[in-house]
Amino acid sequence: MGEESTAVPTEAESLLAVLERNRRTFAWKTSGLDGKGLGATTAASTMTLGGLVKHMALVEADWLAVKLAGADHGAPWDAVDHDADPDWEWRTGATDAPGEAHALWRAAVERSRTLVAAVIEERGLSGPASFTWPDGRTPTVRAMLLDMIEEYARHTGHADLLREAVDGRVGEGAPPEFTF
Repeated sequence: MGEESTAVPTEAESLLAVLERNRRTFAWKTSGLDGKGLGATTAASTMTLGGLVKHMALVEADWLAVKLAGADHGAPWDAVDHDADPDWEWRTGATDAPGEAHALWRAAVERSRTLVAAVIEERGLSGPASFTWPDGRTPTVRAMLLDMIEEYARHTGHADLLREAVDGRVGEGAPPEFTF
């Protein structure tokens, strides 16, 4: 009997797998709804699933493209005056046509995947991000990825509550056949 070798994933592969699992669950929690479902609120919050989707598209652009990779925000973010309208993505995401916010988010995710792979290849997980905090600290690539995972985990929890209120969809993860 020969020994079977099992490849142990690298730290980068593990971090990216967790990020992808969180993205997939977020996509499942926010998918397949009409405009009414995407704009629904619950309890005392004005948060909507459509707003969450558009917010996460902005987070992908701001956190991974700009702050991690040093790229620009890209469209539509570079045309928005966030100082004048700080809740623009939340407000407009609640009223966008079904599919519009998801298309923006999917494009942001695809861009992030490409940029993150290049940054990891170039700098490694211990390398620096492309920005510095006001106190002079520069986060590592690893810290940025961990923060992004945390951002998805938090907002997937919000999406979980909103989705259950809209149509009763519950569950920890997307079914195996779900794709985004």
